[in-house]
Amino acid sequence: MSAPPQTNDAEIRLMGLILAQSALVGFAVGMFDAEMWLNNETPWLNGFTYAMAAFFVQGMAYYLFKMFFEQNMQERVRTSNMERERQHRFRNMQNSFDNRRSEMELRMQEAQLETELRWMEANPGKMPPSWGVQGGSPSMVQQYDMSQMTSVPKHTAEISEPVNLGIAADSPLKKDGTPDKRFKQGE
Repeated sequence: MSAPPQTNDAEIRLMGLILAQSALVGFAVGMFDAEMWLNNETPWLNGFTYAMAAFFVQGMAYYLFKMFFEQNMQERVRTSNMERERQHRFRNMQNSFDNRRSEMELRMQEAQLETELRWMEANPGKMPPSWGVQGGSPSMVQQYDMSQMTSVPKHTAEISEPVNLGIAADSPLKKDGTPDKRFKQGE
């Protein structure tokens, strides 16, 4: 099992803090051992001086982290939150449109069924025209199809001769009746 992301992030930050403090303490001990900086005669004064220097360096590191890295991370979080919110709103709008569309389709079907019921009440014993039986008022689909249809051609096609598609009429045929193209004509 893995720990939740918040616990992992906290552990990583704690390890980074321990690493930074260890490096600073090692640096301070190295400087003191090499007698490079502020080597006083009393150990208490030396310890206090190096503690103040370590506090200053850690304070500066914390300030730089806050100034440069945390602001950038907060900007990324803000941007990702805005993107997530935008996607959520878009999904809600899409769901709303889908619901409205399905409601309209249901209303149209209800209106068509109501029209057919009225027709059936007015014409007892007959089949509604939307069921494919002749007679009565056409259904909404048939009305739309008829309104879109222009005139149907009433002339007959005049075909004088079949079109030659490149196969000679006198070419040899195979057993299945298709032209045999293995041999060129004129040989």
